Amino acid sequence: MEKSPTSNVKGVFRRLSLFRKSDGHLKQKPSKKAWKPFSSEEKEEEVTTEKFEFKATEIPLKPCSVMQIQNYIQTDMLKQAYLNLLSLRLELERSAKGEGASQANLDKKEKDLSLLYDTLRAKMSVIVRNSNKELLVYVAHIILEEEKRQGEPGAMQGWREAWRDAVLNGVWDTLEKVPLDSREQNASWLAVHLELLGKAVVDDLDRVKTELLSSYPEDFKVYETYVSCHHEAVGEHLKKLVEKVTELKDYYTLLEFITHSYPSDLKDQQRTLIKEEDLNKIKTACCECQKGDFKLELENFIMFEKEVWKKKKSPDRTDGFLTSKIDMGICQLIASYAGNLEKIDKNLGKSIIPSCLEELNPFYTRFEEEFSQHTVSLLTSDLLDCCLWVEYHITYINSFNSLKENVQCYKDICSAQVEKLEKEVDGLTQRLRQALMDHFISEVKPYMDNMMTKKWLKTDEDFKEVASRIENYSGLTKSMRAPSAQILVNDMHYYVAKEYVSQLMKKKYSCKKPKNEDAAIKMREQWKELKKLFVEMGSSLNWLYPLGNYLSDIIGMEFKKNIKDLLNPLVSNYPDISKKQLSAVLSFRDNGFSLEKHNVINHFTVLKRDAGNTNQERSFFTNIE
Repeated sequence: MEKSPTSNVKGVFRRLSLFRKSDGHLKQKPSKKAWKPFSSEEKEEEVTTEKFEFKATEIPLKPCSVMQIQNYIQTDMLKQAYLNLLSLRLELERSAKGEGASQANLDKKEKDLSLLYDTLRAKMSVIVRNSNKELLVYVAHIILEEEKRQGEPGAMQGWREAWRDAVLNGVWDTLEKVPLDSREQNASWLAVHLELLGKAVVDDLDRVKTELLSSYPEDFKVYETYVSCHHEAVGEHLKKLVEKVTELKDYYTLLEFITHSYPSDLKDQQRTLIKEEDLNKIKTACCECQKGDFKLELENFIMFEKEVWKKKKSPDRTDGFLTSKIDMGICQLIASYAGNLEKIDKNLGKSIIPSCLEELNPFYTRFEEEFSQHTVSLLTSDLLDCCLWVEYHITYINSFNSLKENVQCYKDICSAQVEKLEKEVDGLTQRLRQALMDHFISEVKPYMDNMMTKKWLKTDEDFKEVASRIENYSGLTKSMRAPSAQILVNDMHYYVAKEYVSQLMKKKYSCKKPKNEDAAIKMREQWKELKKLFVEMGSSLNWLYPLGNYLSDIIGMEFKKNIKDLLNPLVSNYPDISKKQLSAVLSFRDNGFSLEKHNVINHFTVLKRDAGNTNQERSFFTNIE
């Protein structure tokens, strides 16, 4: 079983000789036992009792010269120096009582005594600082003696405080000897230094236990004082080291040392290694550095993706879905930051998460700018590059949606930041989807504009081009994750249906019998083909499918008067169709005026009035110009 720091000392400083002033003379106070600093078992370190005894008879009746006392101090003859100082104090005391001394002489002696005490204290501080074991017993003896004489003339204050200051300076000397490389010399400069620093502290305190405790009485609390001084010195040393720290790994190392690596048995006996406010400053600086590091890593993600775009690399696939590593990389980075800091401080680990999520907001803008700038040229190249452009958009829609899902685990920690991130991601993915939609429109619109014309009635060329592009996108949208895939497919379906029907409203062509029947057949077949394509793509806009049949039935009806019978399901399912739009459909069938046509319009007006606001949530004809 390990001994306590003072267990090897038996009865050290049980009684020290005291000198009291009585009628101008010094008398020795009776003591039970002479002071013996070491046990008899420690013969190699044994010091005789005689050299520590201050006997009244040893105090010179007349002190030696100031120069001689000074010499005693400088040559480490502390006992002779101190006995003569006591003698000088008595002489000064007698002179002060008027025994033949002038004021000038008194002033001189007071000044000499003060200077000598200053010199003695300075010498004692050097001894303590250098841990001169043989002389430390004199130091302790003199301190105790002076503390007993605090009320006497010429007494000097603060001996114990001066002793502790000397201990602290000695500790500083120890710490300053610990090697400290520069960052340029060693990338692990701080980790190496702190490891050596911790070892130096432990070794020094072991030395205190084994070598110095026996030189002091118990009430000096030597080990505790050295522990306290090490805490103070190491704490101040760490504050200086912080000024040299600029890298995240070094902040981790520093905080790990403060909270975990610094010897636990020392922390248990003392206050925290550094003040809470100083520790918080380090934590704040660490978080700021981490934010900067995160920002730099985000920029590296963009740089990596730029290389992908530059080299026209095909995106990766996971379970059939196009994806990049950007979302997983960001999530892993945030998790690693939080995990590293949680090992140091659980609250600190949580506090970095909101900062990271906030830093993602400007990242999205930066990414979008770089993406648009570096991929737009693909649209002006060949068909393969155009397909790659589409794949890239799908890739990042998938990746950022995945990122949004993965940060849901932080909602309990920072709900405001998670909600803001969701909005930012939704905005970004919506713009990426819209870019795809705009590209799709640019591809099919020229062919859609040729619908419902004389040429359209004669050939399927333009429609086949539209169908071909829908098929191309059908394959690509299957590599997009829900819900974005569903939104894009529905948008495409809605656009094609609206654009197809809107061609009827533009009055570009009017059929003549029997061409209206041919047009109705073609329209029914093409609408059927569109339905097939969008069903395969997974469109959920089922309510659009009957529209083509309703319109083709009106266009192909042989007798105008019978068209009235076809209006009820049309108005019921698409109540936003206007009289002007129905007139355009009738004009495409036959632009001639007739009473039957007039009656159809009147009947339509009645149906519209009776239908009211039915199915107003399904807006279709309203969006057709």
